[in-house]
Amino acid sequence: MDRDTAVVEPWGLDGDRRWLIVDEDGLGLSQHQHRELVTMRAVSRSGRLTLDAPGLATLDLAEPTDGEATEVQVYRQRPPAPVRAAGPEADAWLKQLLGRTARLVWLHDPAASLVPWPVPAGSGAAVSFADGTPLLLANTASLDAFNDWLAESGGPERSLPMIQFRPNVVVSEATPWAEADWVGRRIRIGGAVFHGVGECARCAVATIDQDTGQQGREPLRTLALRRNVDQKLLFGLQLTVRPEPGGHSPEDRTISVGDIVKVLD
Repeated sequence: MDRDTAVVEPWGLDGDRRWLIVDEDGLGLSQHQHRELVTMRAVSRSGRLTLDAPGLATLDLAEPTDGEATEVQVYRQRPPAPVRAAGPEADAWLKQLLGRTARLVWLHDPAASLVPWPVPAGSGAAVSFADGTPLLLANTASLDAFNDWLAESGGPERSLPMIQFRPNVVVSEATPWAEADWVGRRIRIGGAVFHGVGECARCAVATIDQDTGQQGREPLRTLALRRNVDQKLLFGLQLTVRPEPGGHSPEDRTISVGDIVKVLD
């Protein structure tokens, strides 16, 4: 869901990726296993979540503050995170969608969910149910350059939209691949400061069309030819959040469409 403004918390954008679908063993499920998830629309708003999917009744849920306490993992390499279960109504809805047993859980205390790898000095280690870091930044000029490569290849693949790379923050008016030079540097956007941890290594989920659920060869085929570094196919910049003095109120930690991006050092 696009937003014009968002508050930045230590673990990511306010309300972002606080819900997760898990299997019977408490391990996260994704589009990689279930393309049906492309058809689902989840809208998070203050204290609630609404789920829609073709052929299913709309499901409106309150955050399960008193739900069953359990632990889950986004991926096997991530440590368990304490969560609250959404309950049987949500689980039954997901079973209709996926055709298998699944549970919906809510990350009630994101500060207790930590990444298992070192983070830059001055950055927090908390993360929501994101893959690896609280935010992912992408550059429109880099996408244009990628699509130029795609056109030059003469293949049947269409130009890819930005949603296929699923960033949290999109910047414009930078040069192509400028974000590669922001690795290891502090970046201010609006009232928040971030640390460029590293470029994002893309996986097979990036090949899934976010409108149809169909899987193709791109962007991995072209990235393998053009942006393959140490066998990692790179697009986008992973960010951690840096607490700043005086940045305690939501107004001080807000990013908005139109904000200037400043690379500080």
